[in-house]
Amino acid sequence: MDAAARVVLAADAVADAGGGAGAGTDGDPPALALGRVHEGCGPARRTLAILLAAAARGPVLWIAPAHAAERLHAAGVAAAGLDPARLTLVDAPRPDDILWSTETALRHLAATGAGGMVVADLAGPPGLVAVRRLHLAAGGADGGGSTLPLGLLLTPEDGGAQGIESRWHFAPEPSPEPSLDASPDHSPAHTAWRLERRRARGAAPAAWRLEAPATGPLRRHRLASPDPA
Repeated sequence: MDAAARVVLAADAVADAGGGAGAGTDGDPPALALGRVHEGCGPARRTLAILLAAAARGPVLWIAPAHAAERLHAAGVAAAGLDPARLTLVDAPRPDDILWSTETALRHLAATGAGGMVVADLAGPPGLVAVRRLHLAAGGADGGGSTLPLGLLLTPEDGGAQGIESRWHFAPEPSPEPSLDASPDHSPAHTAWRLERRRARGAAPAAWRLEAPATGPLRRHRLASPDPA
């Protein structure tokens, strides 16, 4: 995969955090190809989307049901590294409207070369035909390049959308016990998650531990092997 035509999540910290010897470079990082549509699932899938949007370039469109109880908060988005000024929230009254809006937004970003990212917050996995239409919209006329947008479908639990480029499961991980470097409210100094690549074209399943320190960039640690999906 062309390094310029993908979004890589977090900075490499340690190879094989599950007990391997020494530090090293993660030669197979968690990367999502531009111009394609991917799936994010699991209890922390919206956090995953925010972290990816922060790592991507260009505008970010977040399309969600108009009746959704959970809403993004500007302060929380900014704390995760995403400038709220890059973010446009779109309310869709029906599930079909979410898919239509996502397709339209991807096609526009691909045609204008603006790059960016489109997030579709769905109540369940879409059908194969819908996913194929989204791929075509995201790929633009040339079918590749660093100016194409990234599409991300958020689905509950373990996901299951057909035809997606890759599927990522994101869930909170226990943080270290509070210590002398804990924050003033005595909470742990950073937050951690487990990221699993459960399906991808041309890449094997893999898992990482992601950590957000109180200061500094998001870091990733490659785990020895993913749990079976």
